[in-house]
Amino acid sequence: VCICFEGRDGAGKSSTIKFFSEYLIPKSLKYVHLGVPTKWESSHWLQRWNKALPKKGEIAFLDRSWYTRALIEPVMGYCTEKQYRKFMNEVVPWEQDLISRGMEIVKFYFSISKDQQKIRFNARKSSDLKYWKFSENDSRVIDRFDSFTLYKEQMFEKTTHEISPWIVINANNKMIARLSALRYLLNRIDYKDKKLLKPVKWSNNLNNFSISIDGVLFDQLSYEQYQAISKYAEVE
Repeated sequence: VCICFEGRDGAGKSSTIKFFSEYLIPKSLKYVHLGVPTKWESSHWLQRWNKALPKKGEIAFLDRSWYTRALIEPVMGYCTEKQYRKFMNEVVPWEQDLISRGMEIVKFYFSISKDQQKIRFNARKSSDLKYWKFSENDSRVIDRFDSFTLYKEQMFEKTTHEISPWIVINANNKMIARLSALRYLLNRIDYKDKKLLKPVKWSNNLNNFSISIDGVLFDQLSYEQYQAISKYAEVE
């Protein structure tokens, strides 16, 4: 099982992975956070990620995934236009091949507002425990919020497909985002003695789910609405 976490800086990807993995058996857990790619890795992008994929019996949590090339890399100028286009043309067939060979791929996008991102970055800077997490790059990311939005929308439009859609989670509230993602994952994955989880009463009006279908983003959905509409997702 390969679980991809994407989203803006400060969206809560790493803390959600920690929340997910707290009670998992360590030997079956694989945490992946790749650093700056080498020149060869940058030119052989999907081959780079082949090495990071989970083996049979493993669950891999990708703290940013191959979709870095669809988001932060073009926004920050870390890849060429040619490399970006090549990735966008190749990624869906690559995923479909992995899935046909038995891999389960779940793609989460944690969505936060511009104001919420600023609040979290300011909290980092003013915290004696978290100040080290704020970098010069974070300031540049804030300035390019709208550019990131453009690439995000293109990613949803081109890379959502029936067997591996993007699951967009409203992450302005971290705990609600974690629980929403966990509930989706437990309902999505088959396992022994599985019990379908029903939302608790207080969550009925959260409307925390989104999905992109045929280039149209349906957001602020309840879990029941998401379940009903997700079956209409088709290959883009």
